[in-house]
Amino acid sequence: MNKSLLVSTLLFVGSAMTAATAAPQAFDFTDPKGVNAIQFKLDSLLEPISGTASGVSGKVHYNPENPTETTGKIVVATQSALVSNAVMTEHMLGEQWLDAANNPEIVFELTSLSNTQTEGNNTTATATGKLTLKGITREISVPVRLSYLPGAFGKRINKPEVPGDLLVIRGEFSIARADFGIMPGQHEDKVNPEIALSLAIVGSPAQD
Repeated sequence: MNKSLLVSTLLFVGSAMTAATAAPQAFDFTDPKGVNAIQFKLDSLLEPISGTASGVSGKVHYNPENPTETTGKIVVATQSALVSNAVMTEHMLGEQWLDAANNPEIVFELTSLSNTQTEGNNTTATATGKLTLKGITREISVPVRLSYLPGAFGKRINKPEVPGDLLVIRGEFSIARADFGIMPGQHEDKVNPEIALSLAIVGSPAQD
């Protein structure tokens, strides 16, 4: 084997070994800037309702070399959900609806990431996992897009000298409120049976 071929072979093998052994990175979705939020919408006949839930936390382990290895969970504080009308927010958090007092967290725990397609630092996929809402757990599969941003943490916090990567998760999907015992079949002219959810949340380097 000539010298140039040997060097090329060693470089190829080294790159392959690096990719094969690259460890997933941990990202914390408790946003230091307090921007992360989940948007929800119930577009009913008489009274379209929209709001946000800002109490986002959780940790995701992501390997940009192999996105299918992704694990983790996203948590939302139920009490952080609100709409523009204070009385409606109070009702929404009450016992008949979200029952925030007895169910303080809404949790999505990822069990698999499939149908992955990666282009550059962006990966689209189907995220399958267990969604727990109002004490009821259902398996759901939703489309997501994950954007891995190497070296971008310092720029986001206006401290470019601080190292670290970011992971942005985006997705839009709907769930049926009846599946989670949220006043099933009732007040459907004012509260849509389907809850449309939208998220675009940023994960920062986690302190393991």
